[in-house]
Amino acid sequence: MKSVCITGANSGLGKALSEAFHSKGYFIHLVGRNKQALEEVKQQLPNSDSILCDLSLQENVESLFTHLSLEHPVEIFINNAGIGCFGPLKEVTREALERTFQVNTLAPILLAKHYLDYCVGKSFTPQIINIISTAGLRGKVNESVYAASKFALRGFGESLQKEYEGSARVVNAYMGGMNTPFWENSSHVADPSRFRTPKEVANWIAAHHETEDTIILESKK
Repeated sequence: MKSVCITGANSGLGKALSEAFHSKGYFIHLVGRNKQALEEVKQQLPNSDSILCDLSLQENVESLFTHLSLEHPVEIFINNAGIGCFGPLKEVTREALERTFQVNTLAPILLAKHYLDYCVGKSFTPQIINIISTAGLRGKVNESVYAASKFALRGFGESLQKEYEGSARVVNAYMGGMNTPFWENSSHVADPSRFRTPKEVANWIAAHHETEDTIILESKK
């Protein structure tokens, strides 16, 4: 049985990705920071395990791969976890800036590095899927810090594609707005009717990650 490891798997797109890949016969390593929500997802997916992990803490990023089951080697690693940082730059605190880059940029880069190290000597070709957001394609009003964190991840992902061409598969996925808890308590979104469902986005990624290196799914017109 093939297996996939998904960060931010306890809600939103991460949960939907877990369901989509599970339906394709994958064993799912669920990674998330909400213990109760993570266990609820695990109960819904028989072929899965869960790892409680807050990626805003550097020590958790460094130790994640020591907790993975040896019985189900990870053939696909999905960098999905992310946080928002919205509003005028003058209102962004240094703490918010550092946390945004830790979760959205540093953690995915380090996790990709550790994953590739983990795959040395394995019999399969490793695959990394970076969930980046369309904020990594163009700047947006009141998203300067968030977009910067995603532009950085885009640069990393595109470079990694060239660096590991022929030895690992790297897919960069750019998603528009989705109807997920990511936007709870936020007044930033002007028209939520344009949002896609996480299930729609997850199914698209699950259907195209083997044939496309770049996946772009904009918000609805």
